[in-house]
Amino acid sequence: MSTAILTGPPVADSTLEDDLRLLGFDVVAADSPAELAGHLKAAPAGTRVAVVDRRFTGHRHALRLALIDPRFAAGAIPGALGVSAAVRGQLCLAADGLAAPDELAAALDTAGVPVHRPELGVLTAAVPTDDAERARVRGAVAAVDEEQVRLRTAVKARDGFFTTFCVSPYSRYLARWCARRGLTPNQVTTASLLVALIAAGCAATGTRIGFIAAGVLLLASFFLDCTDGQLARYSLQYSTLGAWLDATFDRAKEYAYYAGLALGAARAGDDVWALALGAMVLQTCRHVVDFSFNEAAHFEDGATANTSPTAALSDRLDSVGWTVWVRRMIVLPIGERWALIAVLTAATTPRVVFYALLVGCSLAACYTTAGRVLRSITRKARRTDRAAHALADLADSGPLAELAARVLPSFAAPAVAVAGGAAAIGTALFTPYGTWWPVLGAGVYCLTSAAAVTGRLKGALDWLVPPVFRATEYVVVLALAARSGVSGALPAAFGLIAAVAYHHYDTVYRIRGGTGAPPRALVHATGGHEGRLLVATVAAALLAHSTALTTALAALAGYLALVVLTESIHFWVSAGAPAVHDETGEPT
Repeated sequence: MSTAILTGPPVADSTLEDDLRLLGFDVVAADSPAELAGHLKAAPAGTRVAVVDRRFTGHRHALRLALIDPRFAAGAIPGALGVSAAVRGQLCLAADGLAAPDELAAALDTAGVPVHRPELGVLTAAVPTDDAERARVRGAVAAVDEEQVRLRTAVKARDGFFTTFCVSPYSRYLARWCARRGLTPNQVTTASLLVALIAAGCAATGTRIGFIAAGVLLLASFFLDCTDGQLARYSLQYSTLGAWLDATFDRAKEYAYYAGLALGAARAGDDVWALALGAMVLQTCRHVVDFSFNEAAHFEDGATANTSPTAALSDRLDSVGWTVWVRRMIVLPIGERWALIAVLTAATTPRVVFYALLVGCSLAACYTTAGRVLRSITRKARRTDRAAHALADLADSGPLAELAARVLPSFAAPAVAVAGGAAAIGTALFTPYGTWWPVLGAGVYCLTSAAAVTGRLKGALDWLVPPVFRATEYVVVLALAARSGVSGALPAAFGLIAAVAYHHYDTVYRIRGGTGAPPRALVHATGGHEGRLLVATVAAALLAHSTALTTALAALAGYLALVVLTESIHFWVSAGAPAVHDETGEPT
C-alpha cells in the first residue's frame, strides 16, 4: 500500500486523512524533518509516497491528480507532493531539513526531477493559515460539484464530431459505473475487442441478419472503446499494458472486421478481398502519414507552433466554430468511420461498404496530406537530430538498404523514394504477370530506398519518406496477390500486410513513448521493407499461377506475426515501457 505522510500543524474537523485513505494511502504523521525522513525510508519498496500538509484544504480529486497519476514520477499541488518509487531516493535527499510539501517539490525541481503540476481548473487546492481563510476555501470547495468535474475531464478535450456528441455524453457514465465496480480499463479494452470480433463473426455469416447484428455490435465495440480511455482518465488507471492494448486493439478490431466482411461476401458469391486489402492499406498509410508528420515536428529553433501561411489560415478557420467540426469530419476519424461502416453493413453489402471506405478515406488522405505538404514547404525551420532519427526509425530499412547506403550518395530523399516506389508498383501492376520484371522493379526499389535514407532526413518534405515506403510495400503485395488469380492468395496477402502493419504501429508507439524504435535485430529478422518486398516479388515470379504462392504468403505472414508479436509483447509487458495514452485526439 502507498504511504501518505502528514506534516505541519494539525487542523480540527479536517477530512484529509479520510480522503487519503479513500485514495488508497496508509496515513502516518511526521512532526519533524527527521521523522519525515524516517517514514520515507520505512515506506514499502516499490510503492508511491505522498507528503501532505495537514492544513491542506481542497478537493479529493485534486489530491488524486497530484499523488497517484502513474504517468508521472512526481506530482504536486499546493500542500501536497507525491512521488513514485523511482525518485524516492531524490526525495529523501531533498527532505534533509525540509518537511513542507511545497518546499520539497521546489527542491526536487532544483535537483532536476520533473515535477508534474496538474491543471486543476475549478478544483481547489490550498493551505490556509488561519480560520477565516480556511472557511473561505471550504466554501469554494463546497461550491464545485467534484463528481461532475471528474466526469467532464474523463472525456478528451479534442475529439471527433460523432464521438463528442453521440458517444461521450453517455459512455462517461458507463466509465463511472465500471470504476465503482472495480473494473479496469484493460478489462473494458478487452471486452471491446471481443465484441468487435463477434461483430466480425456475424459479418462473416453473409446473411442480412448477420450484417445487421455486425453493425450494431461494431457500434457497441466503439462505445466500449471510448469507455476504456474515459475510465483510465476518471480513475487515473494508466498502465504499460493498457498503453499497448490501447495502441493496437483499435487496428486489430477494424481490420478483423474487414476480414469478416470479405468472408461474408464470399459466402454470397462476391469476392471483395482485394477491396478489403485495399481499405486496410489505405487506412494504414493514412496513419503513417499522421505519425511521420507529427514525429518530424521538432525544430532547431525550438518552436512548436507552425507559423507558415497555411497554418495561419487553419488558425483563422478554427475561429469559425462550425468549420472546426466540418474539418474534423472530413478526415473521417475513427468515430465517423466506424459509424459509416456499421450503417452501411446493416443496410447494404460488403462491396458498398468498401467502396465507401475507399472513396472517403482517399478524399481524407488527399485533404490531410496536401495540407501538411503546404505547411512543410512554407516553413523555414530545420528539423532536429531527434526528428531525423525518428523518421529513420519509421523508415524500417533492413539489411539490404543498410549495405547499399554505405556506397550510395545521398539524394533528395522524397523524390528518390517516390521514383523507386513508382518503379516497384509499376512493374507489379503493368508488366506481364509471372515474369521477373517485378523482381527488377524491387531491385531498383532497394537501391533507391537506400539512397533516400543515406543522409539525415531533415528536409522540408523528408517526413514523406516513411509513408512512401509503406505504400510501396503494401501496394506491391496487393497487386501481386490480386493478379495471381490463385485461390486464397488475397486472404494470405491480407494476413501478411496485417502482420507488417502491426510491426509499423508498434514502432510508432515505442517512439512516441520515448523508448526508441524496436531493436535492429528485430528489423533485420523481419527483412526491412525492401527485403520483404524483394521476397514477395521473387515468390510471385517463381510460384506464378500456383497454389504454392498462397502457401508462401501465408508462411511469410505467420513467420512475421510470430517474430513481431513475441518481441512486442515481451517489450510492452516486461520491459518497463512508459504508459503512452492518446490524450490529444483520436487517430484518423
